Amino acid sequence: MALDAKTMKAGWTVATAAALALGLAAIAPAQAQVQPQMMQGPASVADLAEGLLGAVVNISTSQASRSGSQRGTPRAPQLPEGSPFQEFFEEFFRDRGEGGQAPGRPMQSLGSGFVIDAEQGIVITNNHVIADADTIEVNFSDGSSMPAELVGADPQTDIAVLRVDASARELTAVDFGDSDNIRIGDWVMAIGNPFGLGGSVSIGIVSARGRDIRSGPYDDFIQTDAAINRGNSGGPLFDMYGRVIGINTAIISPTGGSIGIGFAIPSALASSVITQLVEFGETRRGWLGVRIQPVTEDIAESLGMDSARGALVAGIIQGGPADNGLIQPGDVIVSFNGRAIRQMRDLPRIVAESPVGQTVDVVLVRDGEERTVEITLGRLEDADTAAAVTGEDMTDDMPAPDAVETVSVLGMTVAELGSELRSSFDIADDIRGVVITEVEPGSVADERGIQPGEVITEIAQEAVSTPQDVQARIAALRDQGRRNALLMLSNGSGELRFVTLRMD
Repeated sequence: MALDAKTMKAGWTVATAAALALGLAAIAPAQAQVQPQMMQGPASVADLAEGLLGAVVNISTSQASRSGSQRGTPRAPQLPEGSPFQEFFEEFFRDRGEGGQAPGRPMQSLGSGFVIDAEQGIVITNNHVIADADTIEVNFSDGSSMPAELVGADPQTDIAVLRVDASARELTAVDFGDSDNIRIGDWVMAIGNPFGLGGSVSIGIVSARGRDIRSGPYDDFIQTDAAINRGNSGGPLFDMYGRVIGINTAIISPTGGSIGIGFAIPSALASSVITQLVEFGETRRGWLGVRIQPVTEDIAESLGMDSARGALVAGIIQGGPADNGLIQPGDVIVSFNGRAIRQMRDLPRIVAESPVGQTVDVVLVRDGEERTVEITLGRLEDADTAAAVTGEDMTDDMPAPDAVETVSVLGMTVAELGSELRSSFDIADDIRGVVITEVEPGSVADERGIQPGEVITEIAQEAVSTPQDVQARIAALRDQGRRNALLMLSNGSGELRFVTLRMD
C-alpha cells in the first residue's frame, strides 16, 4: 500500500523519536555510573541550632558615664541608602542618643558568650566585651537574666571568664572541640547577639586558618565567612557536631557590618587560657627569655639551612631562662617541646602555652647543624621588666684603642670602636665590635636600613673587632661561594638584630 509524503514523514518522526528514546535509555544508566557524587552542604541546621541556643548568652555591661566614647558601645550600622532596615536602625539608635546610649544613663555595651560548665556557672566571652565594666549581666535565650562576676581576663588573647550562680537556674553547657583538626572548607555555625538582636544564627565555612591580624602576640585566628557583626564578639563558632571550635572576636569591614571576613580564637588556644583563668584568676605563661626575628630566605641561605623556617634568636634577655649559654644569638630554633616552629610567630604562642617550671627540649640550628638543649621555663614577665637586652662580649674586657683607620665594604664605612666613637654615637661600654660610621645612599646596606652608629658584632656567626676582620670575613664568604653575608648588628643600648647583605 502506497503512503503519501505526510504519512511517511509522520512515520519517520515517530520511528526516529522511538530510536532516540531507546538510545538515550541505553546511554543514561552508563552516564549515571560515571558521574561523580558531589558533596552537599547541610540541608538544614535547625536541629543543631535548637540544641545549642540555650547555651549561648547575651552579655550586657554598664559603667558610670565618663568623658569620651566607650569602646564596644553599639553604634548605628552604616546601611545603603534606601535599605529597608535603614529607617528602623536610625530610629532605634536615635532614641538612645549618640552611640546608641540613652542620654543621661550609664554607658552600655553588648556582646555574646556561652556556658561551658553548667555546674560551676562558667561563661566565656571576649575581654573587650567586659573591659572597664562596673556591672555585667548575662541574658539567656528564654528572656531571663543574671548578674555575673568576673573570674579572670586575658587581654593578650582577648578572653574573659565569668561566673553566674548555677544554683539559681538550670544551665545548658557546650563543649570545646579540637580546632587543630578543622579544615579549610568545613561548615561552621555562629550564634550570637549582633546589634543586640539576640539568638541570631549564621552559617558559613572555614575560610582560612592561622591568620595573623596583628591584634596580639599570639594571633592564630580561624577565618570564616559566617556572618559576624558587632555584638557577636565573645560568641561561639560551632562545627557541625555542635562543638565549639572558636570564639568569635573580630571582623574586617569598612562599614562596621559583616562582609564575610570574620575571625575566631581557635579552641586549642582558648581552652588552655580558660583553664588558667578558672584555676588562678590569671594566666601563667611559660617564658623562654629570647628576642627573635623571622628567618628569611637570605638568612636561611647564609646559615646553610635548606629552607626558611624557625625563629632566629636575635638576643638573650638578661636573667631569663635562656641566659645560661645554651642558646646563643644567631641560633635558629626549629622545634620547641616536640612541636615544630614553622615561622617566627609560632614560638611565642607555643612557649606561652607551656607550663611554668617545665624543662623542655629546644632543637636549634647552629653552624649548619641541629642540636638539642634543655631549658627550664620561667614565668612570662611584663614587657617593661623584660625589655633589657644585652649582647655577649665578643672580645676581652680591655678597652679598645682609638683608631682612625676605616674600611669601605658593601656600602658601609666601618671603623674600630674606640672611646671617641663610643661617645659620638652614644654606644654602651660593654658593646664590642666594629662601628659603622657611614652608609652610602642607594647601597645594599642602605636598602636594608642599616644606620651609622650601629655596631657589627658578628659576620656569619664569627666575631669581628677590627675593620680588617670585616674585610676578611666578607672575602672568605665570597671564596666559599656564598651570595649573602649575615651580619649581627647592635644598637647603642645593646639591642641586637640580624641583617643579610648581598655580596654580588
